[in-house]
Amino acid sequence: MRRTRVAARRGTSPPPGGPRAVHQPLPHDSAELHVTGEALYVDDLPEPRDLLHAYVRLSERAHARVKRLDTAAVAASPGVAAVMTARDLPASNDVGPVVPGDPVFADGEVQYFGQSLFAVAAESIALAREAAQRAVVEYEDLPAILTVEDALAQGEFVLPTEVLRRGHSAGAIARAPHRLRGRLAIGGQEHFYLEGQVAMALPREGGGMHVHSSTQNPTEVQRLVAKVLGIPESAVVAEVRRMGGAFGGKETQAALIACIAALLAWRTGRPVKLRLDRDDDMLLTGKRHDFLAEYEVGFDDDGRIGGLDLVLASRCGFSADLSGSVNDRAMMHADNAYYLSDVTVTSHRCRTHTVSNTAFRGFGGPQGILAIEEVVDAIARQLRKDPLDVRRANFYGRRTRNVTPYHMKVEEDVAGLVAEVEESAAYRTRREAIARWNAGSPWLKRGIALTPVKFGIAFTATHMNQAGALVHLYTDGSVHLNHGGTEMGQGLHTKVAQVVADELGVGVDRVRVTATVTDKVPNTSPTAASSGSDLNGKAAQLAARAIKRRLARCAADALGGRPQDVVFAGGQARSGKRALSLAELAQLAHASRESLSATGYYRTPKLHYDRARHRGRPFLYFACGAAVSEVEIDTLTGEYRVRRVDMLHETGDSLNPAIDLGQIEGAFVQGMGWLTTEELWWDDAGRLRTHAPSTYKIPACGDVPHDFRVALRQTRNREPTIHRSKAVGEPPLMLAISVFHALKDAVAAVGEHRIAPRLDAPATPERILLAVEELRARLALPDEQEIAG
Repeated sequence: MRRTRVAARRGTSPPPGGPRAVHQPLPHDSAELHVTGEALYVDDLPEPRDLLHAYVRLSERAHARVKRLDTAAVAASPGVAAVMTARDLPASNDVGPVVPGDPVFADGEVQYFGQSLFAVAAESIALAREAAQRAVVEYEDLPAILTVEDALAQGEFVLPTEVLRRGHSAGAIARAPHRLRGRLAIGGQEHFYLEGQVAMALPREGGGMHVHSSTQNPTEVQRLVAKVLGIPESAVVAEVRRMGGAFGGKETQAALIACIAALLAWRTGRPVKLRLDRDDDMLLTGKRHDFLAEYEVGFDDDGRIGGLDLVLASRCGFSADLSGSVNDRAMMHADNAYYLSDVTVTSHRCRTHTVSNTAFRGFGGPQGILAIEEVVDAIARQLRKDPLDVRRANFYGRRTRNVTPYHMKVEEDVAGLVAEVEESAAYRTRREAIARWNAGSPWLKRGIALTPVKFGIAFTATHMNQAGALVHLYTDGSVHLNHGGTEMGQGLHTKVAQVVADELGVGVDRVRVTATVTDKVPNTSPTAASSGSDLNGKAAQLAARAIKRRLARCAADALGGRPQDVVFAGGQARSGKRALSLAELAQLAHASRESLSATGYYRTPKLHYDRARHRGRPFLYFACGAAVSEVEIDTLTGEYRVRRVDMLHETGDSLNPAIDLGQIEGAFVQGMGWLTTEELWWDDAGRLRTHAPSTYKIPACGDVPHDFRVALRQTRNREPTIHRSKAVGEPPLMLAISVFHALKDAVAAVGEHRIAPRLDAPATPERILLAVEELRARLALPDEQEIAG
């Protein structure tokens, strides 16, 4: 594989006392543990000797009344310690994260195939699984709504429809020289984290509960466990050392697993572990929302959009979960990098008898961006222009045409970034070469596309943009760091440790990051929205600075000079020509009765949003990038390969370029999987049939582009983020949209780009082949019929 590595940072030099801890390409703090298998996840923790194992029985209907649920034989089975149904809960049966509607166990009616009916705790998982099958369950089937189209037809929504509007789209469309209608089906995506959903609950004295949970949101686990048990939140401790992947699937959905384990631990007085196997995990938990996008657009001869009417309808499942915020973000990203003067975006949040869909990397942004990119691509093909030229005609400007439909100013230079990658990837030259190659290749066709991304950074729910941290300095000069963010493989702990090490002037090896625990840093926000480093890095920096101020006073007293002149670097505190090691200074401060512990708290500035009017500043800044993808398809089979990818992505003044590079590469491949190989399929009974690795295909090593060129655009963030860095967790996923449009471009080459192909996502080989065959059939029609169609 050819890969462009990170270039040296520009305009910096090592400070006195040695290199800084931040801005360095340091390895992940658990990298060696990952490789050796020594990294501990929930299922690796030492098991208490009296541990019970839990199993959840799932429903076998999409929508039905439960006429009979008899668990007597389950309770009488060998090794069974407890069985719990909805009737056995001590307090609440609802774990809805935002609004009520998510039961722990179905109570009289099941709402999707795979919903939890009851749970059993036994001496082993085998005994629990065997016992659960002995339950007698009788159903009375009820009508089921399974698709977005059915929900729209019947007016079934989990939340009210929202409309984001600027100007008068209908009038602008009517006045435009050209008009176009279209639709795009956008598939969902399974999170397929390596570590499945798991929790271990340990009863504590006085009715307390300690829960080890694989969750992005320990505070929510704490809150909901307390809720279902009917005890104070202060009696529950949720702990997370690390997750083996999450991608949004453990933001809310992990709470159900933790609550079931805690309920069984409460009932039995014994520790309980609940670990879902892959099939049950995929049946029981939510996915990325699949969308149906329909549009009408008016545009001029250059492809500049005059008016746009866009309808986004998502399959939310049986309950709201996080669908409100997911769909809000989809609306806010339906502009992507393009100025829309007159636009109406209508968002339907459809209720279906399928699992409730939830957060997934990008959180609605990918679906909104894919929709507008489909519009721009369709305009280009209607005008027979290079899609990049139409994109450029619609880009946000630097001084004019630079306000989003929700009235936030765009200050990022998307056009300049695109121009950089266009030149470095030799886009124009390669497009001409591909055209020549296609002319001489009857069965294999190539395509190329360049697509941009502008992604807002912050939680759209303003109150969630806050974080806390706790830092201790010990008298040997070592540092203990705890913050509210969770580690799921993305390197958050490493970055935050770099921030604290930089403040105190020590090596990162002197900073120990411990598990995220709700009794150390309370009331945390989930690690999501690409905000982990922005929020927790700032909170940890403020805590370290509080300790440093106290140390500086002690150093000035001991060494002479003023506190503000003390420099912390190279493991020392220096004032003039005199210095103390951090350990010596810590001992001196302790002897002087100075506190060596501090908390830090940070809330993101400048945010405000009037959701009723859909106006304000929901994001602190935008993270931008662009990618050029080249593909080749076999028009006889629909199979394809990604030949080359060139990416340029903003990282600001990166805290850790090596970790950022890994995040960008991984996000792109995951986005490529969403748009190509990963297909969720439910049968007519509402049962998910793609519920295992045998039937659901995530990208493998062989799917990674052979020629994969990734570069970081390291320009300082204009906003005062942590060391002027930019978030990278989610935005690069949407750069994979370039692969989807390159595939469309290759299909269009079958007809010499005379008509636009019809292709839904994911663009599986089957869909590619069908698109090729349909395009050939349409080419056989008379011109007037094709235009009318």
